[in-house]
Amino acid sequence: MKLLDYIEEIICVICTIVMTGLVFAGVVSRFLLHASLSFSEEITTYLFVLLSLMGTAIAAKRRAHLGLTIVTDSVPPKARKALLVIGFAIATVFSAALVYYGVLMVMNQYRLGMVTSAMQFPEWIYATFVPFGAVFVTIRFAQALVEEIKKPLDASALEAEKKAVQDEFLGAADKNFKKKEGSDT
Repeated sequence: MKLLDYIEEIICVICTIVMTGLVFAGVVSRFLLHASLSFSEEITTYLFVLLSLMGTAIAAKRRAHLGLTIVTDSVPPKARKALLVIGFAIATVFSAALVYYGVLMVMNQYRLGMVTSAMQFPEWIYATFVPFGAVFVTIRFAQALVEEIKKPLDASALEAEKKAVQDEFLGAADKNFKKKEGSDT
């Protein structure tokens, strides 16, 4: 098992375990001690941001993003491939922009000395989750883009498209022939 192939999943599992523990501790603290653990909510919120970005990277890796397939299902294979390439290119550019602007946000928070409300930790530490996660998203969308570009058109889909065009043409020609035949008699 290559560690890098499953790095997003590992990070998601760690985030989920830590978040679950913190939320559970916060609930127990409120119930037993009648006091809130404000830091647990703060950390959980920031971990959720990281978890969301890692989930996006996993979905990109598995090509499991929600999409409107009514368009891609109704076009020929060449057009479908072009639409997928365009979609992955746009997603790659968008996630790269997220990295760029995430880094700018972190630098700005560092420069301004911003701190979190509950723990008074430097805000930029948690803000690094945005560009960090977006790097994974960018890599996975770029991989999907390259795979789609390299992938040959499905031969069976091309054959089915060719047959459909032939059937349509032959069907129209057959109808015209029958009309002509019927008018001759």
